[in-house]
Amino acid sequence: MVVLDATVVNIALPTAQHDLAFSNADRQWVVTAYSLAFGGLLLLGGSLSDLLGRKRMLIIGMAGFATASAIGGAATGFGMLLAGRAIQGAFGAMLAPAALSTLTVTFTNPAERGKAFGLYGAIAGAGGAVGLLLGGVLTEYLSWRWCLYINVIFAVVAVAAATRLLRRDRPDTGVKLDVPGAALVIAGLISLVYGLSRAETDGWGASLTIVLLVVGAVLLALFVLVEQRVAHPLLPLRIVLDRFRGGAYLAIGLSAVGMFGIFLFLTYFLQQNLGYSPVKTGLAFLPMIAALMAASTISSGLLMPRLGPASSSRPASSSPRAARCSLRRN
Repeated sequence: MVVLDATVVNIALPTAQHDLAFSNADRQWVVTAYSLAFGGLLLLGGSLSDLLGRKRMLIIGMAGFATASAIGGAATGFGMLLAGRAIQGAFGAMLAPAALSTLTVTFTNPAERGKAFGLYGAIAGAGGAVGLLLGGVLTEYLSWRWCLYINVIFAVVAVAAATRLLRRDRPDTGVKLDVPGAALVIAGLISLVYGLSRAETDGWGASLTIVLLVVGAVLLALFVLVEQRVAHPLLPLRIVLDRFRGGAYLAIGLSAVGMFGIFLFLTYFLQQNLGYSPVKTGLAFLPMIAALMAASTISSGLLMPRLGPASSSRPASSSPRAARCSLRRN
């Protein structure tokens, strides 16, 4: 559901823009509102998962995600569609950490955990592929609105399965919410992203663009200072300051920037410049998604158990010293 909605709306976006009559400057916000709410609230969602319990947050996240999808699908204007997408992202930020932490505590054996996360990555890639193709089919043969309504069907099945199959876990009473950190990172990211969007329409030298970018940078800097001082930080800085994790996050972040840019602008290029139908546009994206799925499965399931996450030439456990270093890093 989470990955599906990062891609499914892209294919339907040209049709939705024509139907709701919003501008070219506004169209990016249909994608950005989801991603911004998801990214800004993801750390808070992880803390809530520990505080309230993984199973409970998983079910709440899926139910809220489905409700937001129904709101977006029934949109009568750009504002309602934008609100639905933002609420989707917010509940997705609750859903994703609960799903990942459930995998982590369920599979404790390193080999099994590697296979589990490999399958998770493959399903995530499949969600992207299904989103692109399903978005084209639904838009062409039903309506772009069904690109959002379809989540209600997925959520009903998933909530029923989670209720029946997952064991109830105890909340972690030692977790405390970092409210100041959450407020700073959300406000900082919104100001930064909105400033970048204003740069497209007003220019980099516009006073509003400069103010938004400066305010965003200041708020994120304050977030870092707060995280250094609070007892229960939303993001312990040691995680990102570790060169292996920090390097991985940087690589993933850069690849996500490229992929989201491709999904948005190539969709318009294929449909408006080359005259592709929504279904043909979805099919045109499939080779890239297939490569992502294959790489995810091979790297997580086959390479990581043998080489380790940070090794380029030999297994991480090839010597006792290497094993001790790996344990210290983790």
